[in-house]
Amino acid sequence: MNEQNNKKKIQEETPKTTQGVPAAQPSSWRKAMSKRWVFPAVYIAAAGIILTLVWVYQGTGDKALNPDSAKEVVETGAASTEGTTTGGEESVEVVAKSENFVWPVSTPSEISVVKPFYDNEASSEEHEAAMVQYNDTFIPNTGVDLARGDNKTFEVKAALSGKVTRVEQNPLTGQVVEITHGDNLKTVYQSLADVKVKQDDEVKQGDAIASAGVSELGKNLGNHLHFEVYEDGQPVNPQGYLPEK
Repeated sequence: MNEQNNKKKIQEETPKTTQGVPAAQPSSWRKAMSKRWVFPAVYIAAAGIILTLVWVYQGTGDKALNPDSAKEVVETGAASTEGTTTGGEESVEVVAKSENFVWPVSTPSEISVVKPFYDNEASSEEHEAAMVQYNDTFIPNTGVDLARGDNKTFEVKAALSGKVTRVEQNPLTGQVVEITHGDNLKTVYQSLADVKVKQDDEVKQGDAIASAGVSELGKNLGNHLHFEVYEDGQPVNPQGYLPEK
């Protein structure tokens, strides 16, 4: 009896067969797929293959470029370099053209400052010399007055290049010309005669704009030029801009 039971047990534990073939055992593929690391490894491998294909495709595309296109790129780069060089030369030229003030007269050696600019920091004696008297009124001089020793008239020139922004006849200061320059600078020329420019004219440094004359405000000075310089709308001492004679 026990022997029969054992045989039966063995038969139950033995895998069933089909047509005399033993039952299939679990394959090695299924065993491998059952591992936890398999799917991440497969994903990484697939990504690597895709990236390799993309890189190969791009390399092929680069090799397929038209040689004329490459030549055009090289020529364009050379042209850009030449343009930069040319631009540099133009920049140097612009810097070279920047101007410094010149005396607003034809012959500076023949001209003297007969009335200085009123400087708040100056001494009392200098303040007194820089006051303009009109009747019983004393007015601080906002420019410098230039004249010849022999009281002869002289040619007045533009101290800087710029645009004429005002030409007028003033009852006290005589004929007036204002020229606007770069860097927020303006120059004003008063007590003029024979004005040669008009408003909106472009003038170059050294161009003749008028002759020295007389004015009511500075009649005791005879033929002279009253010359003013404004920076940012404020009067400044012209002698701080004018070169040494």
